[in-house]
Amino acid sequence: MAADPRFAAWAAGLENHLDRVLPAADAAPHRLHAAMRHAVLGGGKRMRALLVYASGTLLQADEATLHAPAAAVELIHAYSLVHDDLPAMDDDDLRRGKPTVHIAFDEATAILAGDALQTLAFEHLACSDAPALLRVEWLATLSRASGAAGMCGGQALDIDATGTQQTLDALQRMHALKTGALIRAAVRMGAQAGAADTDTLARLDDFATALGLAFQVRDDILDIEASSEQLGKTAGKDVAQAKSTYPALLGMDGAKAKLEELAAAMHDALVGHGARADALHALGELAVHRAH
Repeated sequence: MAADPRFAAWAAGLENHLDRVLPAADAAPHRLHAAMRHAVLGGGKRMRALLVYASGTLLQADEATLHAPAAAVELIHAYSLVHDDLPAMDDDDLRRGKPTVHIAFDEATAILAGDALQTLAFEHLACSDAPALLRVEWLATLSRASGAAGMCGGQALDIDATGTQQTLDALQRMHALKTGALIRAAVRMGAQAGAADTDTLARLDDFATALGLAFQVRDDILDIEASSEQLGKTAGKDVAQAKSTYPALLGMDGAKAKLEELAAAMHDALVGHGARADALHALGELAVHRAH
């Protein structure tokens, strides 16, 4: 399936929205604001934000209502990357084809930029024009996915497991939190904007769970098969840090077979939604077949 033609328009609209949401670079404290903008603007696949728009479109939500949750999930993702790249974490110097924030600025500024991006995400949701009940639902969804029961918890499990051989179940649990929680939140926030019922939310969560795992399996494959130039980040980091990966546990053929299994699960979760699910189908295909 080709990329949905709406993706470029959604991404462009998101970029403009983020530009307005972020503090101006020429406003004090200048260095902090410049670092925040460096981390967020002008790069990335915007997968999580596109999932907000695609899920909301499935439920016929007003597109203008989706800008706030799409921006908020991107701000959380950007903060997580800033902190993940720090010397105390993955210690990387390349992200989205440009120097990581602690390299472009300094380590202290990177820590503060990540902190500020995280809080800006929740401020932006709380102050959006959406109805109060919807804003509370968004805040609960995003905070749960970002904290110890979600992304941060998964990162902690990743750190604990570095240099050890994990079981497949342990690896999948780690990635369900580290990568999958924010992806599930993105899909859910779009659906909440469209007032999805309980059954639809459950099926979309099944889709998002499969997509989150597929995204990580593909990431592990690309870490071996792609170059740093293709990825926009340092290739071969997982092997260098002796991390458990899907190719390491399943073999490359097994990892690719797992991707096909997850692709089928995503398709099954969207059965019955017709053309309104086209954008979600396309994002599932992107997760499975992306080249960077």
